[in-house]
Amino acid sequence: MNRLYFFFLLLLLSRAPWAKSDLLENPKPTWETQPHAQLFDFSIPAPRGQITDCHGQPLAQNRISFNLALQFPTPLHMKDQEVLSFAKKYIAFTQGLLKEPVHLSDQKILNHYHYRGLLPLDLLEDLSAAQLALAQEGLPKELVLRQTSIRFYPEGDLAAHLLGYIGRRAPLSLRAIEDKDLIFPQSEGREGLEEIFNEQLQGSPGSLSTTYDEDGKKVSQRLKQPPLPGNNVITTLDLALQRCCEKVLRENCSQGAIVFIDPNTGEIKAMASYPAFNPNKFVPVLPSEVFEELKKDPSAPLLPRAFRSAYPPGSTFKIVVGLAALQEGIITPEDTFHGPASLQIGNTLFHNWKKTDAGKLNFLQAFTQSCNTWFYQCGLKMKANPMILWAHHLGLAKSTGLPLKGEAVGNIPDDQYMLRVHGRKILPGDLANMSIGQGDILVTPLQMAQLSAIIATEGKFHQTRLIRQIQTPENKVIAAYPDRLRAELQLKPEVISLLHKAMVSVTEDPQGTAHRAQVPGLHVAGKSGTAQWGPATKQRTAAWFTGFVPADHPQYAFAALYEGAPGDHSIHGGSHAAPLIGKVLRELYGKNEEEHSSQQTTSSTQRPSGASIKGEEEEGD
Repeated sequence: MNRLYFFFLLLLLSRAPWAKSDLLENPKPTWETQPHAQLFDFSIPAPRGQITDCHGQPLAQNRISFNLALQFPTPLHMKDQEVLSFAKKYIAFTQGLLKEPVHLSDQKILNHYHYRGLLPLDLLEDLSAAQLALAQEGLPKELVLRQTSIRFYPEGDLAAHLLGYIGRRAPLSLRAIEDKDLIFPQSEGREGLEEIFNEQLQGSPGSLSTTYDEDGKKVSQRLKQPPLPGNNVITTLDLALQRCCEKVLRENCSQGAIVFIDPNTGEIKAMASYPAFNPNKFVPVLPSEVFEELKKDPSAPLLPRAFRSAYPPGSTFKIVVGLAALQEGIITPEDTFHGPASLQIGNTLFHNWKKTDAGKLNFLQAFTQSCNTWFYQCGLKMKANPMILWAHHLGLAKSTGLPLKGEAVGNIPDDQYMLRVHGRKILPGDLANMSIGQGDILVTPLQMAQLSAIIATEGKFHQTRLIRQIQTPENKVIAAYPDRLRAELQLKPEVISLLHKAMVSVTEDPQGTAHRAQVPGLHVAGKSGTAQWGPATKQRTAAWFTGFVPADHPQYAFAALYEGAPGDHSIHGGSHAAPLIGKVLRELYGKNEEEHSSQQTTSSTQRPSGASIKGEEEEGD
């Protein structure tokens, strides 16, 4: 009421006869305008949303960071040489205090002064705890601490190829300050899930209203709108299993990959590639020399071998060959082929991996021993089309549909491919190569694990998934990716039952090739494989093991790839890839190496006379 009364009183006074003449005689108001004052609404970058495993354990989150920055004096009337002298004085002080070099070119200093001189210029970013303590003891007024939020990967290089990394958008100092400009540089996803889900993760910027007087001195500042953190991306990964897979790779091979899938849902529980990199090195920025070092490293640590590299599958492809031949009725479980040490096909002599004649074998026996010469004959009898058809049914030569860029689709050669690449259709020699997963066939470890998941579920092809859902910071689900069947293959019960039995024989039968994937108290179903690729002078070996566990009620399907060094021909699926899976499974199911060794010793004493388990050097394909 008092305010309303005061308003009417002013109105009446302004209309009084003497009021007008008084204003004419005294035109100067009681307050003064400042036409050169400036008001900016600066944008504050929002903290990125988290990326977590399926249990909510963080894989990518944020942490508080402090930058030491230089505030230039106002008004901004210094000449370029004065600017540089001023800046270098405090750069020298900073380097002496914090014992770390400041890398700022003269041009960058001048660009900032001319275009963004009202704002502090960061000299050092992301101070260590010791540096922060020193800075907090007392700084000249020209040096200020700026607090911000930056990306942090609490598990270091764990799942780095899936998470990806971040990078900064274009520099902010190349143009004059404008309204809505960011007060700090903003990061964006550059690889992996950070890139694919960048829009969901980046959040909404806040607004900081700042007023400067005509000399450029800050006179007021007010937070108009706090930044809204980005949404959280919940993956299907199991942190403990991912950690275990990466540990096994790190301790047992120079280069390789392991993938674990829940065959009943299609969820990827672990997908590891080795070697890896630490995405924390990309925060707040990645030094160019570090990036060049990573790119030039011959072991290719930036390469996600699990899904972006395709290899010849070797004898693991015999799963496809056997399934196709049995499903199409081309062979029966009782049919036999002779298994010689070698077989002449056209002008080429094709060899078995074993040097001895295996005698007459049916499918179960040939699959258990991984007899190449048996599968050459099976492939020649079947021809190419059923093999190609069933390879496609099992997801080979197709994208899995994961939200990851650059996924390799692999290759299943057909006549059109052979004409385009080799100038001929598929010949008998090509069929022989295809029958043992060699030649131009290429698959990824991810595809091979997916294939084993389909076999484990007797033909149910669940869509392979890496993301469960996207949630707001308040845990409201705004997008979900539920289980769905991509296909349901009509597999004959007797065929899938025989294939399951054969895969268990690979790990348990005396003639099997993958005893070192055994786990005490569990039946492990699998298939080993060994394949060569690359030019003859630098030929490399891909050692494989794929399958599922427990064989009677599958909980996991898996694939392991051991990538041999150029020229090393001692690498085999049974001796190098199968042990990788065995180590993971024994940790996963709480079994130790002593139990495993005891089981192997006991089982060897129970074998019939004349039967023997292969030693480390002898376990092959």
